[in-house]
Amino acid sequence: MFLVAFRTVPMDSRGVAHILEHTALCGSDKYPVRDPFFMMIRRSLNTFMNAFTSSDWTAYPFASKNRKDFDNLLNVYLDATFFSRLDELDFAQEGHRVEFKTEGDTSSELEFKGVVFNEMKGAMSSTNAVLWQTLSKYLFPGTTYHYNSGGEPDHIPDLSYQQLKDFYSSHYHPSNSVFMTFGDIPAHQHHESFETLALSKFEHLDIHIAVEDEKRYLSPIKVEESYASDDEEDKNHVVNAWLLGKSTDLIDLFKAQLLSSVLLDNSASPLLKVLETTKLGSSPSPICGLEDSNREMSFIAGLEGCDADSTAAVEALLMATLQDIADNGVPQSQIEASLHQLELSQREISGDGYPYGLHLILAGLSTAVHRGDPIQLLNVDAVLDQLRELIKDRQFIPNLVRELLLDNPHRVTLTLKPDLQIASRQLDAETQRLAEIKASMSAQQLELVVSQSKALAERQAVEDDPGLLPKVGLEDVPETMEEPNKITAALNSKTPISFYGQGTNGICYQQLILELPHLDKAELEALPLFSSCVPELGIGNKDYTQVQGWQASISGGINCFTSIRSDIDDVQRTKAILTLSSKALQSNHLQLSELLASTFHDCRFDEAQRIKEIIDQICSRKESSITAQGHSLAVTLASSGMSPTAKLNHQFTGLESIKQMKELRKRLNDGDAMDSLISSFKNIHALIQDAPKQFLLIGEQESQPQLIEELSASWQQLSQSSSTSNLILEPSRSSIRQAWTTSTQVSFCAKAYPTVASSHPDNAVLHVLAGFMRNGFLHRAIREQGGAYGGGASQDSGSASFRFFSYRDPRLDETLDDFDRAIDWVINKPHPSNQLEEAILGVIASMDKPSSPAGEAKQAFYNSLFGRTLEQRMIFRSQILAVTEADLIRVSEQYFNPEKASIGIVTHREALDKSKIGDLTEIKL
Repeated sequence: MFLVAFRTVPMDSRGVAHILEHTALCGSDKYPVRDPFFMMIRRSLNTFMNAFTSSDWTAYPFASKNRKDFDNLLNVYLDATFFSRLDELDFAQEGHRVEFKTEGDTSSELEFKGVVFNEMKGAMSSTNAVLWQTLSKYLFPGTTYHYNSGGEPDHIPDLSYQQLKDFYSSHYHPSNSVFMTFGDIPAHQHHESFETLALSKFEHLDIHIAVEDEKRYLSPIKVEESYASDDEEDKNHVVNAWLLGKSTDLIDLFKAQLLSSVLLDNSASPLLKVLETTKLGSSPSPICGLEDSNREMSFIAGLEGCDADSTAAVEALLMATLQDIADNGVPQSQIEASLHQLELSQREISGDGYPYGLHLILAGLSTAVHRGDPIQLLNVDAVLDQLRELIKDRQFIPNLVRELLLDNPHRVTLTLKPDLQIASRQLDAETQRLAEIKASMSAQQLELVVSQSKALAERQAVEDDPGLLPKVGLEDVPETMEEPNKITAALNSKTPISFYGQGTNGICYQQLILELPHLDKAELEALPLFSSCVPELGIGNKDYTQVQGWQASISGGINCFTSIRSDIDDVQRTKAILTLSSKALQSNHLQLSELLASTFHDCRFDEAQRIKEIIDQICSRKESSITAQGHSLAVTLASSGMSPTAKLNHQFTGLESIKQMKELRKRLNDGDAMDSLISSFKNIHALIQDAPKQFLLIGEQESQPQLIEELSASWQQLSQSSSTSNLILEPSRSSIRQAWTTSTQVSFCAKAYPTVASSHPDNAVLHVLAGFMRNGFLHRAIREQGGAYGGGASQDSGSASFRFFSYRDPRLDETLDDFDRAIDWVINKPHPSNQLEEAILGVIASMDKPSSPAGEAKQAFYNSLFGRTLEQRMIFRSQILAVTEADLIRVSEQYFNPEKASIGIVTHREALDKSKIGDLTEIKL
């Protein structure tokens, strides 16, 4: 793992740091190609490549398991960051530009274009993003956090090319950089590479870029602002935020983390309990908690779904709750449970999302950027020991509440109100601004816009010489795949136990897996809510708050989830399981087993008010996630008719689930609706007691006998299976054409075609085809030329469908046309020889990405459970390596019948009105 970061502290919202992050990756001195970043993604076996713009730093990380590949990427990354070309046309493409709506016609209207411009239009369509950015504006009146480092869409066009270059000159210098690495390459070899490739070519720059201390308020302030809404039933967000101490002070950081955990960690925590149960709002604010990545930390608490006149009452509730904690303290068991959670989070080896090395690096990066000691953050035993001593004083938490919150005058109370007209006013303001820009232009300037557009189009059409960049080839692909060894045992000689001995740093993982029985329509609809509620409800004679405290004191919490997958030979056949899962320090494994067994056997379903609170929270989270995962929602929509699992995914996690949750939230005011839901929960619970079961157990190899013995002791009463009726879903293979409208400034487009299941030989060809289209056509057409933040294609074996998609896209009709043009490009255009190899490498790299030790064991177990054996995956790997260009042309001709295409779109009303796409069913979210 490698990362180079720069302190970037803009003092406006024009997005200079963000646009520079994009533009720096568009060619450098040693690699004078237009798009080295995306070209290297294709020419690499990387397990991670990206770039990030944070509020006060910009970072460029990558990871690889191959040393040759690592060295290649290091060369490209260091040259891209320290010796970037910063071509003005790249600034126009990635940042912002104006073009005529009708190409070359100076009499037509102007429009703004640019990748970052559209990315931030999408980002700032999220109410949560608006809430956080607005709060930061007032919490930090004088430092860089006052501004939107990503760029506000109405400010981005104010950034000039010269300002971008000036920012690069002052900020992208070794004197302002941080290098961080992870892995088994000796540090001195890294140092030699850094010196040779970059550092030796610079002189010291007398510059000290830093975030200064924020000037503190002498008394709290109250502010009101608005967010865009298209639903008259939307309500206010009311949040309080406090500015705390420095995140670079390790003991202050951990004190703040401990306090936040004590107050908000779970439903038994005193502040979260009040926020979840009050009738002043629908649910706790999604931004509740500690923000500790900035130089000065902040703590936020509040509610969403509040009435228009509830601000004073919410503020009073928060302050009264904190005062009560200061006066009466918190049970010692809750404080010890919170400290336990801190220790668990510090000890766990993650890596299932980001690589573990990146997780560690990002944990210390902010401290390093602010010239603190990041190593301290990774070696925290001494601090935990210090906190254990401090919490022995029963006044420790009350005193922290007084010091950091009650007696802290730097507090902001923000009320964010829905505004049904703000989106149209933003659009009108942008239209007026463009009209004014055009009116102020001379004839020469109008022609300059045309010539720049033409020059950019010509530049985007240039095929760069890939030979200018280093690469790995198919000869560098590992021949084999590995998976952890499994040891089998049994509970009562009948219920299987699969044990994986992994280096888990003293943490153990336990899961109960059972086959889902047949469920009727009401039970199936209730299943995702059942799995969400089970870990959040009472057990036996304990209510849910007692259970939450029980979970926090011994475990990392409980998860309950369903996995319903298609058969590898036929997507109309499915296998469905329900999993109850948790983790704990090995010393707590026996108690963890007892907790899981009690949860499974004795979960209560009589806490109706609690169930309603959970539904409110789930509904709020789903609604706020639309613009962040719009492309996933559109893809799920487009393929929702292709298979039973695809249909269920749309209903359980897609747009249909959001719609159903909103309707259910309204119905629950009727007592009969709640009674019906609880009845379904009880029926599901009774049915799964008799379902076939097995266990997954992961821990240190030497702890195997102890862990199996403790599991067996706690699950002695587990009943044996008497059920013979598994969940069977109705077959589905149909096309749809739907557009779902919501409050967003951009669109998300998807188009799906029916293809083949996992075991079919063409499945491998279609996986390669997706990368081939993305690399060779879609990236250029949709991102560079179309201005969307991203776009691509994928073959989904679970639904036997091939899906095109775009992300934060300013277009609709044109993007769907580009999907069709991609097919024609494969069939009828010549292709350089390197494109096939690059597409194959991309699929292999995705297969070989490492996971955490526990994650690798889980992957191996579930692959086997669903028939994805190592042998079957090795066959797929060999099929991938054998794909030819003739195969790509053949499947493109065979599977993309326009009459069978499905379309799924997430967009806004104005875009749909202008669209000429026929036969679309509109559904308003």
